[in-house]
Amino acid sequence: MQRFQGRPLLVNFWATWCPPCIEELPLIEAFYQQNKSNGWQVLGLAVDKPERVLSFLKTTPLSFALGMAGLEGTEMSRELGNLTGSLPFTVVFSSDGQIAQRKLGRISQQDLDQWRGLR
Repeated sequence: MQRFQGRPLLVNFWATWCPPCIEELPLIEAFYQQNKSNGWQVLGLAVDKPERVLSFLKTTPLSFALGMAGLEGTEMSRELGNLTGSLPFTVVFSSDGQIAQRKLGRISQQDLDQWRGLR
C-alpha cells in the first residue's frame, strides 16, 4: 500500500454480482479520469472470483487500479467501518492516510463532488 501514500485515495469494494456496484463503476471511472492529474488515486477491490472479474472487465474496462479481495474483502471492509459487510462500500482516505469519508451503498455524483475537495 506504500504506492498509495501521500495522495488522496478512494477505495471501492465491489462485485460483479452486485447491481449497485456495477451501476456506480462508470461514475468512479469518470472521477478517476477527471482527478488523477490532481493527485487522486482510485483502487477497486473486487469481493468476487477472479474469472468473473476478468470476464466483466472484457466488456467494461476500467483504468484505475484493481485488486482481488475475494471473500477476505468482506472482513477488510468491516475493519474499515462496514459493520454489515454489504456492498458496495467506499472509503476515502486523505493524503495523510486518515479515513475522511465512508459510504455504504451506491455512491452518487454528489458524493464524488463533495469528496473531490478532500485532501
